[in-house]
Amino acid sequence: MFDDVRDLYSSEIRDHGRSPTHAKRPAGFDAAAKGDNPMCGDRVQVFVRRDGGRVAEAGFEARGCEITIASADLMCEAVSNQPIDRIRALSDQVAAMARTGHCDACDAALRRLHPLSAVHEYPSRVKCVTLPWHALLAALDGEKESTSE
Repeated sequence: MFDDVRDLYSSEIRDHGRSPTHAKRPAGFDAAAKGDNPMCGDRVQVFVRRDGGRVAEAGFEARGCEITIASADLMCEAVSNQPIDRIRALSDQVAAMARTGHCDACDAALRRLHPLSAVHEYPSRVKCVTLPWHALLAALDGEKESTSE
């Protein structure tokens, strides 16, 4: 049992959850949205600065578990300088990976996000991984809020 929990909280998840590098508002951000998981109390706000059809930079502010914070931090790293269409596809792939633990078409970006797949053993934690991604998509769609649903 304890080994399973240690797998969930890998050193990479702990590092990003405790010392996130993207926990800030990017200068000149032009879109933002809040995400809320009322079942566990996780809250995140994602900020993006776009450049044409790309996200030039992303950042976040969060209050929640290490998994939510790590997911937000890894997400910001993965989406910077990416086309918005690619980000939408990446969001779907991360959600599938969190639910199943598998990465069917794992490119470099998804391999970097793979530590998040450990939550598939804990279905109630999948929302911790996907919450920042829902907020990111809401920001890109011009919405101000999103939930973990």
